[in-house]
Amino acid sequence: MLMLRNQKKVYKSLNMITHFTNCIAFPSSVPRQSQAPQRFDLSRVSFTVRCFQIQSCVRSDKSELQQHLSQSPTRFFVNPVSRGTRNQAQGALFDYLHSTRSFTFTDAEHISKNSPHFLSSLLSKIDDNEKDVSKALTKYLRYNPINEFEPFFESLGLCPSEFEQFLPHRLMFLSDDGVMFENFHALCNYGIPRGKIGRVYKEAREVFRYESGVLVCKLRAYEDLGLRKGTVIKLVSSCPLLLVGGVDGEFASVVDKLKRLPVGCDWLGRDLSDSKTYSWGRILETMEFLEKMGCKEEKLSSLLKTYPALVIEGSGRKFCVMFGRLFKVGLQVNEIYSLFIDNPEMLSDKCVKNIRKTLDFLIAIRMETHFIRKILLSHMELIGSCSLQAPRTVCVSLNISQDELCQMLKKEPLRLFSFVSSTTKKRRSKLLSEDARKYAEKTAFLMRLGYLENSDEMVKALKQFRGRGDQLQERFDCLVKAGLNHNTVAEIIRHAPIVLNLSKDVIEKKIHSLTELLGYPIESLVSFPAYLCYDMQRIHQRFSMYLWLRERDAAKPMLSPSTILTCGDARFVKYFVNVHPEGPAVWESINQSST
Repeated sequence: MLMLRNQKKVYKSLNMITHFTNCIAFPSSVPRQSQAPQRFDLSRVSFTVRCFQIQSCVRSDKSELQQHLSQSPTRFFVNPVSRGTRNQAQGALFDYLHSTRSFTFTDAEHISKNSPHFLSSLLSKIDDNEKDVSKALTKYLRYNPINEFEPFFESLGLCPSEFEQFLPHRLMFLSDDGVMFENFHALCNYGIPRGKIGRVYKEAREVFRYESGVLVCKLRAYEDLGLRKGTVIKLVSSCPLLLVGGVDGEFASVVDKLKRLPVGCDWLGRDLSDSKTYSWGRILETMEFLEKMGCKEEKLSSLLKTYPALVIEGSGRKFCVMFGRLFKVGLQVNEIYSLFIDNPEMLSDKCVKNIRKTLDFLIAIRMETHFIRKILLSHMELIGSCSLQAPRTVCVSLNISQDELCQMLKKEPLRLFSFVSSTTKKRRSKLLSEDARKYAEKTAFLMRLGYLENSDEMVKALKQFRGRGDQLQERFDCLVKAGLNHNTVAEIIRHAPIVLNLSKDVIEKKIHSLTELLGYPIESLVSFPAYLCYDMQRIHQRFSMYLWLRERDAAKPMLSPSTILTCGDARFVKYFVNVHPEGPAVWESINQSST
């Protein structure tokens, strides 16, 4: 009996060891039968997992284990792939797409540079000890065609777990789905960033099944409502469903209402985020509610322009939630309206959080609603700027009960604002230590761009921008005078803050090269604001070479500036210099003249 019990324990232990080794070789998150080679990008140094088991005890699992071992990789990489290896892999994929599969230069470049997961899986197909990665991948791709939909979807901004459901079952080549690829190019040509088209595909796949010309007509239909092209681009990126069916009725109503206001309908393009979803019906209801509360055209327009979060953030939901919360503690509709008009910044993320903390604090100490109402009406500005400690922390520090704390605040409401958190105190002391005049100038400039005073975003921006407030304004005005809309320049600055750290002369020279030398519209900066961050020597050399090729019909007439500037030196020489017999000599002459 004792021997039988010991045998069972040994058998159970061996099964546990077998299960453990199987878990190492075959991660549970991936089905065994469909296990594909994985490269974890952790190193070139690899090691093999060995599975130890006793044949007599686990015979039934041995054949299954050997089958899985033959199908599943057991290599794990310790360091990330080097930059050189990654660049070689990108180059090999680019050459395959451009030369072998006849993709356009722009398409091949974007896919090869923006599909890191696919490149990792591609690198796992070759030997780790291979010195010439580019040559090895080129050889592999010559005999092993890839599923082009995988790197394509990844380059649109979708991760593998998102686009797996979109992969067609019987197609491998993008050219086999001409309708989809044509609509993709229609969006690109209109100006929608390629990296944001993935969201359009994910939320509105019908858009990619339209017949030729239909998608362009739908985009122009929104322009016919009175919107600028830049605004339509941002709208489509953030609300892809606008392209499904006819013109959205609720959205058209919002545009009509904005047309009647001084702020104008292009106000929409300033603060929409392509990472959020919007309900146009709720936005319309919020605007109408504000009008019923007595916020007429001039005031509503000023409110929307200064604090767009009022209706944009959460499609007006934040406003409705805050309104309901204040109404519950005893405030009347006209009192809430006055609070919003006098303190419109109270709907910023920071203020909403602080107001909620204050309400929770006062309710937790069981303060009556009429006292809470009195504090809110008298000190809303302070409440929005202070982050309070928890009631329990305050009671412990003062060595009093919650009832005593409540009675204290009824007599001295301003004592409430002495209970601010330590992080708020540190932030305030740091800001006060800066030069007062310089800080005031920069703050005033940033507030004109839409930043909220004392917000986390404002503190971050103050660190990023170098120079006095008048210098920053001068550089900003330089971009506006070049032909860009005020809101467009503000958006460029948010995406590339370093632009305002350039001198006015440098900005003017770079704009001149773009518009006068190449003949590109100034709006090109909207899709590629990083252009202004490249040094003048690189811009002059590459643009001069591209112009020389363009005059001889050896290059496409309107390649995007990003394609010309962002590629590495070796690739530029290969595709912009060596494409013409006289190219190398001209390129050398350009380099000598610019040094």
